[in-house]
Amino acid sequence: MKFLIFGLGNIGAEYHNTRHNIGFKVLDELAESSNIFFSADRYADVTTLKHRGKSYILVKPSTYMNLSGKAVNYWMQKEKVTADRIMVVTDDLALPFGKIRLRGKGSDGGHNGLKNIQQLLGHQNYPRLRFGIGDNYPKGRQIDYVLSKWTPEEETQIEPRVKLAAEAILAFGSTGLGQTMSKYNGL
Repeated sequence: MKFLIFGLGNIGAEYHNTRHNIGFKVLDELAESSNIFFSADRYADVTTLKHRGKSYILVKPSTYMNLSGKAVNYWMQKEKVTADRIMVVTDDLALPFGKIRLRGKGSDGGHNGLKNIQQLLGHQNYPRLRFGIGDNYPKGRQIDYVLSKWTPEEETQIEPRVKLAAEAILAFGSTGLGQTMSKYNGL
């Protein structure tokens, strides 16, 4: 059985290690811990992780955040994977820093990447893992905040949270969404 895991972010050095690129960071953790490497493919950098008899196709869209749906739609069709076997990993301003929340469906919450995915898929019924980046920004500065780098304090705390998110993704494929949500939501 195979799963498509989409880590949302923006390509380019100026976006590396920014809050908005947490999806890339989580997928990089999965790849590094398994000693596998991404290669450029259509609309994305892609690699495949094998874990407990399952294949996890890790996809980092190269379409930029606001056009993430193009890569999601393409890879779902190419790999013939249904929406219940995908996971979209994205940042979330509404969650405290480092908190993760898994859901089987839901609104875009104002997130342009999710908005584009839902627009192109025609529905919002797909699993997602939201990674909290907090909301510590002045009014009207949301874009600057999500595109900024982690603070030194956040840098010291982020790695265990990224590892937890990566663990939750593997659990999603191994034990299913329901059990994974029960175990990881609230941690």
